[in-house]
Amino acid sequence: MLTAITRGVGPTFGDCNLEFLARQPIDVARAMEQHRAYEDCLRELGLSLVSLPANPEFPDGLFVEDPAIVLDEIAIVCRMGAEVRRKEAASLAEAVARFRPLKWLEAPGTLEGGDVVRIGKTLYVGVSPRSNREGSEQLAELIGPYGYRVAPVIVSGCMHLKSACCWIGEDTVLANREWMEPGAFADFRILDVPEPWAADVLRVGETVIVPASFPRTRDLLEKSGFRTRALDVSELQKAEAGVTCMSLIFEASSAR
Repeated sequence: MLTAITRGVGPTFGDCNLEFLARQPIDVARAMEQHRAYEDCLRELGLSLVSLPANPEFPDGLFVEDPAIVLDEIAIVCRMGAEVRRKEAASLAEAVARFRPLKWLEAPGTLEGGDVVRIGKTLYVGVSPRSNREGSEQLAELIGPYGYRVAPVIVSGCMHLKSACCWIGEDTVLANREWMEPGAFADFRILDVPEPWAADVLRVGETVIVPASFPRTRDLLEKSGFRTRALDVSELQKAEAGVTCMSLIFEASSAR
């Protein structure tokens, strides 16, 4: 069964770590409501949720995609580029270990899951403010025996590769080409976002989840033949959130 790990919004969310956006006051109570609506949406789309409790020690802890990468055979526990977030990895690894054997990245490599766009057996990995080449090289060594390959992609202007592009199914990538090396996706159809921060969308089954703040991008997707669902994540976006980063989605199986 398709499973998603999530973590609740904590009371310290307003102290989140920012890279590109200016800090704004965050209505934490409203952010909690929006996150619960996000979880409800995943359930309605057929996912089984493992909802972890919020941890006040980790203002960014709801961004569960960053500390781990879950593949069909194994999971990689990342060494995150944001040093203040590295303690998040241990608690998330405990949850992931129920489903997959774990492998760990080591210094000097850094890698965050938001920099990984998986298309089939290829993992496109951002070389970004949060993930370095040593991290992508370690990842390639760990997953190579399982038939995967890593394709590095230079990222600039945003925190993670998924802020610049996301695979939305079939042969299509939704992208802001100004923030990445577009040649890496030359074999795919690229839909260019009409709003700069709108490339981070999440496909679940036949539905593409889109932040409600990007209506022109939703219209583009609909006209291109994709079924969409809009979610209000406005308070979460103040922490540079995207709809991909708040869940870790994979086919459930017990760790061998």
